[in-house]
Amino acid sequence: MNWSGGKDSALSLYHILQKKEYDVQFLLTTVNDSFRRVSMHGVREELLDLQALNIGIDLIKLRLPETVSMEEYHEKMAETMQPLIDSGVKYSIFGDIFLEDLRRHREERLSKAGLEGVFPIWKRPSMELLEEFWDSGFKTIVVAVNGNELDKSFCGRILDRDFVKELPANVDPCGENGEFHTFVFETPYFKQAIDFEIGETVDKTYHFKNAEGEELTSTYFFTDLVPK
Repeated sequence: MNWSGGKDSALSLYHILQKKEYDVQFLLTTVNDSFRRVSMHGVREELLDLQALNIGIDLIKLRLPETVSMEEYHEKMAETMQPLIDSGVKYSIFGDIFLEDLRRHREERLSKAGLEGVFPIWKRPSMELLEEFWDSGFKTIVVAVNGNELDKSFCGRILDRDFVKELPANVDPCGENGEFHTFVFETPYFKQAIDFEIGETVDKTYHFKNAEGEELTSTYFFTDLVPK
C-alpha cells in the first residue's frame, strides 16, 4: 500500500481492507531524510509511525535526500521494492483518483518490476469520495497547501464541508491536482485516534523547470503537527 498518510491513501486502504481481496503486507511511504518528514506533506516521521502502529501493518520508508532527480528516485524505489517483490508481493495499491498520466506512468514502472497496480477509488467523483470519507468516520487536517492555488489560511484546517465550500471553483475538493495535502488522524481501522497539537505554519519556495524548460517558482505552506 503506497501510504502518504493523507485521506486518499487512507480511504483506498479502507476499501481494500473491507473487500479482503488483497492481503496488505506493507505500507510504503517516501520520507525526506534531511528533515525526517513525509515527502510533499511535511508531516513528522513520528506521526507517520503512529499511523502505522494504529493500523497494525509494517511500514517501509523510502528515504530520499531533500533534492533528488527522477532517475535517482526510480533507482531508490527499485532498491526498496525488490526485497518486497522477492518476499511475494504482487500488487501495488494507490490512492489516485483521476490523473491519467500519473496512473499510466505508475503502471509502466510497475510492469517493469513484474507488479500490478491497484486503484480502489479510481474515477470516483471527488465530492462522492469526501462524503463517504466523512460518513465512514475519517478525520483529516490540511498540512500542506500550494500557494499558487490557495491562500495560506487554508493550511492547518480540518478538511470538512465548510472547508470545501470555501475552495475556489478551480480547486478540486480532494486536492487531486496537488492543491493541498492532508494528514489523517482518525479512521475506522485505527486502534485509536492520533493526538497532536497544531504548530506554526511556514512557507517554502521551490524553483523548477516545466516540460518546456521554463523556469517556474512555486511557494508551499506547511503546518507543523506536534505529537502529544
